[in-house]
Amino acid sequence: MTTVQKQEQMYEGKAKKVFRTDDPNIYWIQYKDSATAFNGEKKAEIDNKGILNNRISALFFQYLEKQGVPTHFVELLNDREMLVKSLEIIPVEVVARNIVAGSLAKRIGQPEGTVLAKPVLEFYYKDDALGDPMINEFHIAALEWATPEQMDAIKAIALKVNEILKEFMDTLNIDLVDFKLEFGLHNGTVLLGDEISPDTCRFWDKDTKEKLDKDRFRRDLGGLEEAYREILRRLESKLKD
Repeated sequence: MTTVQKQEQMYEGKAKKVFRTDDPNIYWIQYKDSATAFNGEKKAEIDNKGILNNRISALFFQYLEKQGVPTHFVELLNDREMLVKSLEIIPVEVVARNIVAGSLAKRIGQPEGTVLAKPVLEFYYKDDALGDPMINEFHIAALEWATPEQMDAIKAIALKVNEILKEFMDTLNIDLVDFKLEFGLHNGTVLLGDEISPDTCRFWDKDTKEKLDKDRFRRDLGGLEEAYREILRRLESKLKD
């Protein structure tokens, strides 16, 4: 049990608040019930969303750590809060795709649900004001957002996470369609940060193709809390085995 004291708020994002602690190596994260889409143009408050994402993210981080993936996760504190390692955020979001969906379907003119022959990694500049534009490794190198060595680590971790989670979600009868990852530096080491939840992943039931993720909010399908709760139920059922 880590004993740290919560201090001043450093940052408030769309889904979380980040606080300093009396240990400079540890941050205190609080998950919110806010739901946003389309770079914050669509907003709502969803009962219990923060609780569900906090618990789901903790389970995913703990599972990935056991598989050798370096993450920022330290400890689940309660329903809404966790402790994480302090990160100097790298402003490059990574999207890993296994099945065509969302913006990729529009960009390449392929029907949603098309299975890709191999995973695709995409990079986006982390900047809400600009709408997180898509970038490539030439931009990243030229603007010095990450070193070549850091990008090698990021790509290797992203592909490893994809391989691990795709196989794991198969056992839950869920397709891992795509997901977003964020990374940062902790004492110079690249770690997986942010969250892994239905807010940042597309999950489809293998049999029904029902969407169990934030697309329920984006597309006005309803039942977002129930979908997130179903993800948590399947995770807890599997991980308690």
